[in-house]
Amino acid sequence: MVYGFNVGLTVLLVIAVVILANAIRILREYQRGVTFTLGRFSSVKGPGLIFVIPVLQQIVRVDLRTVTMDVPSQDVISRDNVSVKVSAVIYFRVVEPEKAIIQVERYLEATSQLAQTTLRAVLGKHDLDEMLSEREKLNLDIQKILDSQTDNWGVKVTNVEIKHIDLNESMVRAIARQAEAERERRAKVIHAEGERQAAQALADAAQVLSEQPAALQLRYLQTLTQVAGDKSSTLVFPVPVDLIDRILKTSKPE
Repeated sequence: MVYGFNVGLTVLLVIAVVILANAIRILREYQRGVTFTLGRFSSVKGPGLIFVIPVLQQIVRVDLRTVTMDVPSQDVISRDNVSVKVSAVIYFRVVEPEKAIIQVERYLEATSQLAQTTLRAVLGKHDLDEMLSEREKLNLDIQKILDSQTDNWGVKVTNVEIKHIDLNESMVRAIARQAEAERERRAKVIHAEGERQAAQALADAAQVLSEQPAALQLRYLQTLTQVAGDKSSTLVFPVPVDLIDRILKTSKPE
C-alpha cells in the first residue's frame, strides 16, 4: 500500500514538473511573446519570466531588433528607356508584435517582396540621371512608401539605401561620350564668354582714348618705349595715320 502511494506521488511530481517546465518561459529584453488562449489572441508578454498555461495557451516569440535585409538586384527600366540593375538594403523593425503575427504570414518575407516591387515601381518613374544624382531623394521616397504599406503589419521601415546601379558596357560608353561632349560645350562657352569680355574691355578702352587725345598720345609713347627696349636689330617705329595725312597735305603744291 505504501509502495503504491509512493509510486503515485512520484508520478504526480513528475507530471507537475513537466507542466511547470512547459509553463515557464524566459524572454530576452529584445523579445516579446504573443500569447493565444484557445486560439484567440490574449496579450503580449515579456520580457523576462512569463507563465503560459499548457495546452490552453500558445506563445509566439517576436524579435524587436532592427532587421537589415538586402533587396536582390532588380531589373529596372527607367523613364528614358534605359535598362539598369538596382540593388538596395532596407532597415526595419517590429513595433507591434501582435499585428506582425496576426495580420500577415511571415512578415519578413512579406516585407522583402514588397521592397522589391516598390523599388522597381519608384525607380521606373525616374530618368537615369535622376537615379544617379538624386539617390537620397529616391531613398526617402521608397522608405515612405514602404513604411505606409507595412504600418498595418506592425512593421516600421526606418531607412532605405540604394547600394548599386549597374549599367551595361554600351551604356557606360554612351554616358562617357555624353560627359565628354558636355565638358567640351562648357569649355566653348567659357572661351566665348572670355572673348566677349575682352571685346567689351577693348571697346571701353577705345571709347576712353577717343574722348581724350592726350591719352592716345601717352599710349603711343608707351608703345615706343616698349619697342626701344627690345634688343633685336630691327626697330619698328609706328607712325600714326593722321600724322601721315598731315604730311601729305602739306607736301601738296598750292
